Amino acid sequence: MLVARHNSILELARQTGKVEVDDLAKKFDVSPQTIRKDLNDLCEQGLLARVHGGALPAYGVENVGYLARKDIAGREKESIGRAAAELIPDGASLFLNIGTTTEAVARALVHHRGLMVITNNLNVAGTLRPFSEIEVIMAGGVVRSSDGGVVGEAAVDFIRQFKVDYAIIGASAIDKDGGLLDYDLREVKVAQAIIENSRTRILVADKTKLDRSAPVRIGHIDQIDYLVTDALEDSGLRKVLADNEVKLIEASSD
Repeated sequence: MLVARHNSILELARQTGKVEVDDLAKKFDVSPQTIRKDLNDLCEQGLLARVHGGALPAYGVENVGYLARKDIAGREKESIGRAAAELIPDGASLFLNIGTTTEAVARALVHHRGLMVITNNLNVAGTLRPFSEIEVIMAGGVVRSSDGGVVGEAAVDFIRQFKVDYAIIGASAIDKDGGLLDYDLREVKVAQAIIENSRTRILVADKTKLDRSAPVRIGHIDQIDYLVTDALEDSGLRKVLADNEVKLIEASSD
């Protein structure tokens, strides 16, 4: 029975990109404590990676399908998107980079007026294109078939032609010391160019990104002006934000 449950949990994680303790406890009619032990056992075997409230496939979100990533913390991302959009005034210029959370920001910007949006995300461009009050400028480069992200040196060179009011960026992980991390070096190079060429930088990341690691360094939280998230429970990271004068906005998903 134990082996069968472990196999089922692994299959669910691969299909959906994340499994949560409470959902699994109901599905298998066992206690949350039993599920936590299952997840810990699977993590010790290197098959899952623990995150707040559940676990992800150990190979990381870079191999989780785009639709599965979009569904992870979906309500929270929409709340984050609205909170970040409130920081952007009409008439501003801004970068929006790759990520399902930055796409949530794009959906929250559709009623703004007079925006110039430069992006390397085909999904962002598709969301904002129909709105005549928003000028969309698309970076050129290699298009990733998995998620519509545009990466590579051509995209970096294109971004460097601009100096904008705001940058809205995502990250796959935030280290406890404030390091901003991702999986794809090509994507990181674009993100670094966006940070360098914007006046105000807004990082959008749901709480699952605060309990995860990734191998490629984007930069450090001291390069960011705002962190917009749904919840920040780590007091150490709160101190890092305060020490670096990063404004924290915790968006409610109610």
